Amino acid sequence: MKIISRLIAVILFILFFFFALKNTQEVTLHFFLGYERTDPLVLVLLAFFVVGAVLGVLAMTPIVFRHRRESARHQKALALLRREREAELQAQIQPPLPDSVVTPQHLL
Repeated sequence: MKIISRLIAVILFILFFFFALKNTQEVTLHFFLGYERTDPLVLVLLAFFVVGAVLGVLAMTPIVFRHRRESARHQKALALLRREREAELQAQIQPPLPDSVVTPQHLL
């Protein structure tokens, strides 16, 4: 499996490398207030990809934390149930205690 994943990674790297070599033309980005910036197309694409990935991770952060919190709550409940079950099993394993002998007071 490691070999397959590394082979796929090498193929993707080669594809992206040749894509970058073919797209070296200059691109002008027009911003607000008349600001312009000229960069190679591959760098502009890379920058937008990185910004999109960062925004995607930031968008998922609250969901991930909520799932972690729920998982911790479920783990605590599961641990409590396991302790209760273990106590029940221990109670079933122990031999019964002998009945206590009660002697009436008038016989003493």
